[in-house]
Amino acid sequence: MKRTILPLVAFVCLLFAASKASAQLKRFSIGPYVEAGFPTGDFSETHKTGIGAGLTADIKLLAGFTATGSVGYMHFSGKTFETTEGAEAEYANFSAIPVRVGLKYKLVSVLYAKLEAGSANFTGDNNGAAFILSPGIGVRLLMFDIQGKYEAWFKDGTSGFLGLRASLNF
Repeated sequence: MKRTILPLVAFVCLLFAASKASAQLKRFSIGPYVEAGFPTGDFSETHKTGIGAGLTADIKLLAGFTATGSVGYMHFSGKTFETTEGAEAEYANFSAIPVRVGLKYKLVSVLYAKLEAGSANFTGDNNGAAFILSPGIGVRLLMFDIQGKYEAWFKDGTSGFLGLRASLNF
């Protein structure tokens, strides 16, 4: 339960602090995102490419750093496989509500590196939550943000995927 509540509270605090900061030189942005996840390792043997969407927020800090947070929904469909009897079966779908917080660092004017952590709260047939660790790199031009990342969900092993995220920031 702590894994679920703590990242969500951190995200709400980030939004609250950002609302106070938004009056100061547009240091806050919020907007929707869409995401594709390409499973890696053992996860790629059991699941197809995932899709997701959500809401992301940024607060500019000092010296090129930005605090970031997001909450959304991610879904991976299960692949079909052949059982030992020769029949076809399908792995269960894998869905979660990821809540992430982290930092971005501006490398050059439009290029940044980021590291986020948080909790993936499983829905559907899966239960519980997994710890998220997600390093990545991105490009932000005006209100458009494109980012590539590797995201690992740690619970009874690792479910990892390469992600591509596009967002609008207002």
